Amino acid sequence: MSKLYLVPTPIGNLDDMTFRAITVLKEVDLILAEDTRTSGKLLKHFDIATQMQSHHMHNEHKMVDRVVQRLQGGETVALISDAGTPAISDPGFLLTRACVENNIDVECLPGATAFVPALVNSGMPNDKFVFEGFLPVKKGRQTRLKFLAEETRTMIFYESPHKLVKTLAHFAEYFGEDRQVSVSRELTKMFEETIRGTATEVLAYYTNKPPKGEIVIVVAGKTK
Repeated sequence: MSKLYLVPTPIGNLDDMTFRAITVLKEVDLILAEDTRTSGKLLKHFDIATQMQSHHMHNEHKMVDRVVQRLQGGETVALISDAGTPAISDPGFLLTRACVENNIDVECLPGATAFVPALVNSGMPNDKFVFEGFLPVKKGRQTRLKFLAEETRTMIFYESPHKLVKTLAHFAEYFGEDRQVSVSRELTKMFEETIRGTATEVLAYYTNKPPKGEIVIVVAGKTK
């Protein structure tokens, strides 16, 4: 029976790969991977020999109809990203929506997602939160920051290392210098760290110590 599987992959530590994820990737007819070179290392580590095809942000619009046709033909397909759960700031939404619209079964396996451990590690309220992903690079950035300055729920952002200091400076400017911030870096990896403090304190830390690796920022909501 045809089905699209959304399969999370480790965000760093390969031991976080689930037994079920390995089984699904071995049994499907096709694996769609964000970067076949990165995913190739993962598949080799777990002795997965399933055919793999590239599916990333630059070709997903062209790929969707083709994949849907294969699924309608009775094949099973798994979608993976370079790390974490597909469609969370990664390709996956367009294909999932197309499958739903065409009455094709979709199943998302539970697994690694970077923002969850970062949120829990932060020590900030996590009963209600907002996942913002990456902020706009230029157009719309200021507008978005002004809007989020009034947000009362805990906020979660993804950011690249070379933009972290600039983003923290913007948080201090728009949210206030004393707004609590937690930056988690290299989660599940050897040099994992979480730095907590006010926006200005965390900004000072990373100004003096340029960051490396994958980064998740958690910001406290505005107090009423």
